[in-house]
Amino acid sequence: MTESPVLSAAGRPVGRYVTRPELPGRLSPRPYLHPVTTLAGTAVTELSPADHPHHLGVGVAVPDVEGHNFWGGRTFVRDQGPTELDNHGAQRHVAFQLRDPDGFVEELRWVAARGELLHERRTVATTELSDTAWALDFTFALTNTTPGTLSVGSPATNGRPGAAYGGFFWRARKEAEAPEVFTPDAAGEEQVHGRAAEWLALAGSTWTLVFAGATDATRRDPWFVRTAEYPGVGSSLAHTERVAIAPGDTLVRRVVTVVADGRLDRTEAAALIRKAVAQ
Repeated sequence: MTESPVLSAAGRPVGRYVTRPELPGRLSPRPYLHPVTTLAGTAVTELSPADHPHHLGVGVAVPDVEGHNFWGGRTFVRDQGPTELDNHGAQRHVAFQLRDPDGFVEELRWVAARGELLHERRTVATTELSDTAWALDFTFALTNTTPGTLSVGSPATNGRPGAAYGGFFWRARKEAEAPEVFTPDAAGEEQVHGRAAEWLALAGSTWTLVFAGATDATRRDPWFVRTAEYPGVGSSLAHTERVAIAPGDTLVRRVVTVVADGRLDRTEAAALIRKAVAQ
């Protein structure tokens, strides 16, 4: 069986999942979804774009797990800034516990120089919503397998304001014009970045992505948003403070994303994401 399964929705291929990417170490090798497409076939992800080669479609990326970089690129060091360090970890695919055309359950190991830090169970599923929209349901559960507490941070917790990235991350398609971004009650990167919201929509020229946290803990995470520099959306695990995971404890997050053809307005976005989360 191939280690890069294709996901389907409404009987159409909508995403390829790469489990064993061949990447330079400084990119923090990890499984990812790319390309992800709308039902009409429009790609809505990018892989290793020139502006940020360590952006790998859709996946889980964390820049600081006990000082180890699982994001890729440079590491932000307090009072020093972005710095090239030999501190990159890797997410290693172990096995699929379940595989179907509409999803999978995967086991992974997060390893660094000191050995395994985390064991992850990742659950991904697709759902048809309409003739022009489908949903990606993405859950990751990180269990501390070390004898000590693990501390998860971000550039923001290390001294870089506004850069609390780390967790679920979607690098979207870059087009000639920056996409629009809005939530139920705000619009624009400055107004939505770093704030929690019931859902958040990113609308490109002919497509819209609508993201929502689907657990209480995920809903409390603020959104990390970029549109002007590049199009990307993620949820922030460590927004203002580092997050501690005790030995044997598990951190769980679940994000549901609507992938739609066309540019949705607030009413359409809200209806589709509520349908997706409820399923």
